[in-house]
Order: sequence, then structure tokens, then C-alpha cells
Amino acid sequence: MKEKKADRPKFPKKVIITAGMPYGNKELHFGHVGGMFVHADIFARFLRDRIGNENIIFISGTDCYGSPISESYRRLVDEENYNKDIEDYIKNNYEKQREVLDRYEMSLNLYAASALDRPGEIHKEMSKEIFNKLYEGGYLVKLSSPQFYDIEAKTLLNGRQVIGKCPIEGCNSKVGYADECSLGHQYMAGELINPKSILSGTTPELKKVMNWYFVLESYMDMLKEVVDYLRLNSNTRRYILNTIEEFLKPPIIYVKRKELEGITDLEASLPSHCIIDNPKKASISLVFDNLNDRDGARKALDKMGIRFRTGKTLTPFRISGNSEWGIELPEKEKLSNLTFWVWPESLWAPISFTKAYLESIDKAQDGWKDWWFSKDSKVYQFIGEDNIYFYGIPEMALFTALYSDEVKDIEERFNTILPQLIANNHILFMDKKASSSSSTKPPMAEELLEHYTLDQLRMHFLSLGLAKKSAGFKPKAFMEVKGEEAPDPILKDGNLLTNVFNRILRSCFYTSQKYFEGKIPGGKISPRIIEDTNETILAYEKHMYNHEFHRIIYVLDSYIRNMNKYWVKNMRLAEDKEDHNHKRQVLIDVLHGVRTSLTLLHPITPSSCEKVREYLNVSTKLWNWDYIFEPIYSFIEDASLHNLKYLAPRVDFFIKHKSQFK
Repeated sequence: MKEKKADRPKFPKKVIITAGMPYGNKELHFGHVGGMFVHADIFARFLRDRIGNENIIFISGTDCYGSPISESYRRLVDEENYNKDIEDYIKNNYEKQREVLDRYEMSLNLYAASALDRPGEIHKEMSKEIFNKLYEGGYLVKLSSPQFYDIEAKTLLNGRQVIGKCPIEGCNSKVGYADECSLGHQYMAGELINPKSILSGTTPELKKVMNWYFVLESYMDMLKEVVDYLRLNSNTRRYILNTIEEFLKPPIIYVKRKELEGITDLEASLPSHCIIDNPKKASISLVFDNLNDRDGARKALDKMGIRFRTGKTLTPFRISGNSEWGIELPEKEKLSNLTFWVWPESLWAPISFTKAYLESIDKAQDGWKDWWFSKDSKVYQFIGEDNIYFYGIPEMALFTALYSDEVKDIEERFNTILPQLIANNHILFMDKKASSSSSTKPPMAEELLEHYTLDQLRMHFLSLGLAKKSAGFKPKAFMEVKGEEAPDPILKDGNLLTNVFNRILRSCFYTSQKYFEGKIPGGKISPRIIEDTNETILAYEKHMYNHEFHRIIYVLDSYIRNMNKYWVKNMRLAEDKEDHNHKRQVLIDVLHGVRTSLTLLHPITPSSCEKVREYLNVSTKLWNWDYIFEPIYSFIEDASLHNLKYLAPRVDFFIKHKSQFK
């Protein structure tokens, strides 16, 4: 069968897919799975069908280091007398995370942990190798920067042991930590407003501590060039580029007008700057040439008692820290006893995991570059919107510094060195942002499986449209008031399969068993069916290429429901007229729709689709997109010997959860 001529998207020959790494201090909640992992898995499964299983590596893992983990561990020891070491604590959480991902049928080639087993060893080696390369390339500087110190507890505080208010103008985060807020905004420790130590409740003082920093601000022009290029030449989501662009501005201080009443010598008191004064705004903007001038202005304004907020800009990106729980840095210039700050090493952890996976299948570790930095390959990173800054700015700059010498052409560099980010907006719980550290506690991913099936959840998570906006997850099973009038949105999305598609499948099998000796009747598919089917395939393929997962659900919903209407209308006519040939034609046409629907649904509901394939008694070539426009007969080895597997009465392929039966 000839495929319909159209401009079809071109996919890479090899693909790495990563999903953002959950911290090792918790189990997975609904947001980890529904907001990120499901989308990454469905794209990975689609590409396996589209370009071949051997050409996809899907990896993720537990993020084992960082202050959230060490702080959670400290509390567990102090408050609950936990008597195991931190590595045991992390390993327990890692194993729980992996078990839940398995239950959700995530098709990861490797789910590792950055501090455990062979992947952890490789990650330590990779981290030291990268540090040495950055140091030798002149990309690092030593900076004496302020770090919070609890006088009462007599200890330096890690990032999560200090809370205050984010200093970034316009930030709506509920809490700011030592040098980043809950929304991922970065700032220097001295900028945090009203800091408090969670150890003693006192206001900590700032002590100068020497650390290594990556000269991120020197990549301002390069990052602007990247954003401009991606706007014109990629399908990167525009809000991702807009978020990155917000940081590509000169250093700015915002001061409310009322703070400046009576101040006459402001100009002379501050380093060189220009003023942007929009009468319609409550604040004026002081724009500086560099961070040093802005920091000098901050000190001057503090001395004058003038309150202010700083704007988003590029600041030195910290590479090292003072945490005892971390990967040890090589000693350079007599700077010792330092560990990697968690964010930089988590950015290259997927590379470490790629090396670990290749080693596990007896491939050379150094083959990782063929996957990450080849003209024939592409890396897709699925993340949450809070992490756009880290993956969109420091990662791009770091990878450029580390590997751009291997790719001279700047356009090729953008396409080979820099991963494509696929950042979803927030998935809310009952219209509120939920997290284990907020007042709104999210349901755990495992809990959802006590009320809903995998197919229902995966369909619903795709339908939320997180590519466009934040969306509320409102499972009726978790509502305090479960009114009969309120439909469950998860069941509503699942009904396409548990109701409509099940009905079509049963009708095809029972009709074949009753009238066609349990066989698939031979014959030509109606031209209209072929046209509608091919248009559906091309629309689905385009939306998958653009990572518009909610639109895929719309395409499937329309196609399957139209198929059902076609069956009902035409089988009624065939029955009324006792027209066996018409009945045969309807079965031929709808089986083509079934065959197509199964291939399109396979990445979303793999196990249920596999069950249907087994009953159809056709080969696994059904999933292969090389044959996407072919009829079902192409997947039967010998039509003369072929029979459908007998379907007993009232059997469902796409099942409901046992709790949904009254």
C-alpha cells in the first residue's frame, strides 16, 4: 500500500532520552511520574517503534548528593533515631523509586544512582575528569564567597539549612534557600532576604569560604546566539526559550521610588550605571555593566538603608561546595577538602549513566560520544519547568566549554553538542503546587495504582497538556468530597479504551468468529478508510515529533470514535439488508482501523496492545513504523493457515481497576 505523500518529519538515527533525576531522599510522587517520566517513556517507546529499538537509550537515575538529601538524613537520625548510614538511606529510596517506575512500565535502559554501584563509580570518575578539563581549559575561577554560618550551632550551613525570601524581583516562590529558591532562581548567599537557620532558628552570619566557580557570565553572547538560533531552526517550546532569555540580561537592581525619597547623592554613591525610569512602574531600574559593579551598588544601598531587589542575570556557577556528603574534588592550588556542588555533577550524570549502560552491554565506554555528540544522534532531556535554568543555561555553557573544540561549525555545534530540552509545566494537585516540602502533600505514585490502572493514568497524564500550561491533577479517588455529579477525569480519558475501543475490538472478534470462521477476511480496504487512516498517522507523527502529547490524545480520540460510529452505522445497515458482503467490507475496514490504532497506542499502553496483538495472531512487525501504512495482512505469515485467537464472551483488552466496579 502506497503511503500518502506529505512532508514528514525526519527523526535522528540514534537517540538518547533522559528524564530528570529525582532526589534520593524520597519516594516518587504523582508529579515525578505524571509530569515527566510518562512523557519521556512514551517518546522513547515511539522512537523504538519508529527508528529501531537498538537506536534508543533511555536513561535516568536517583540524584544521590546535595543538601536536600543530607538534611533529610540528618532529621531522620536526630528525630527518629535512624541508625543506618546515608548510603543505606539513599539505596532504600532508590530501590523504591525503581520499583515504582517498573510498575508504571517505564522502559528505561538504565535507572541508576549517582552514588551507588558501578554507575556511581563511573560518575565519580567522570566528575573528576570534567573538573580537570575545566580547570586546565581556564574555565574555572576561585572565589571567596559568603556562606551562612550558625553561631549557636557552630557550623557552616548547607543550602537547605537556611530559609528566607528570594531576592529576585517578581519571584513568587514561597521559600528561598541559601543560594536558590524553590522555583530555581539563582543568587549569591548574601542576597537572601531575612535568612534563618533551621538548626537553631537564629539569623546566621556570613563567612567567606573559598570555592571553585565556572565563569558562566562570559557565555552571555553565546547563549543569546543559541536562543536566537533555536527560535528560527528548532521546535523547542517557546516558553523554554523565553525562560532562558530572562537571565540573559545585564545586572540590574530594582528600587521602589519611595525608598529614594530624600536621597540626593545616589548617583555619586554607586558604581557606573544607567537608570531606566518608567513612570508607570513602582520601581526604577539601575542597570550595571558587570556583576562587580552591581555588587558594589548592593553594598552601598545596604549602607544607606535602602531596600532593593535584584534582577535575573548570569552569575558565577558554583562547581564546588563544603558538604561532607558529595563527590570529592581533585585538589588544585592548595584548595582541598571540597566536594562537587550537586547541580553541576547532576548535569553530566546522564553522560555517566550512558557510559555505565554501554559497559553493561559490553560496549566501550568511550562510545558515549557517538550518542551524545554525533551528527546522526540527538539527545532529548525531559525536565520540569523549575529546572529550565540549570539545563538551559549552565549545561549549555558547560558542554560548550568542554566539547566545542570537537565541533568547529557553530550551527553544527548547536545541533550536536546541546541537548534538546522538553520541559513540562507544573502538574498541580487539586490546582495547587504540591511537594513533599510544601503544605499541600502530593499523593505518592504508588498510591495511584490502588485506584486506577496504568492505561488510565498514562492516557490522562498525556491529556493534561503540560506542554502549554500548568494543569491540575484531580483524581476523584483522592477528593475529600466525592459527589456523584462530579466525573472522574482519569476515568473519562480512560473510557476511550475501556469503553469505546474495547467495544470495537470485541465486535471484530465476535463477528469474525460468528460469520468468518474466526479468520480475518481478505479484501481491499475502502479508499475513504485509507485516506482517513493515513491522515491520522501523519497528524500523530507530527505531534509526536513536536512533543505535543496532548494533541496525540485528541487524534486518537477522534479516530477511534469515528471508527466506532462507522462500525455501528454500517453493521446495522448490513444486518437490516442481510448483506454478507457489506458485513465483510465493514470488518475489513475496521480491522484496518484496529491495526492502526494499536500501533499508535503501543507507546502509551504497551501491555494491553501486546495482548490484542497476540489475539490477532500477527507478528511484532505490527509495531514497526516501516510498515505503518500497510494493512493487517502484511503481518500474517500464511493467510491460509491463520486464525484469530478465540475470544471468550465479555473479555476486555483494556481493563478497569477492580475498585471501579460496584
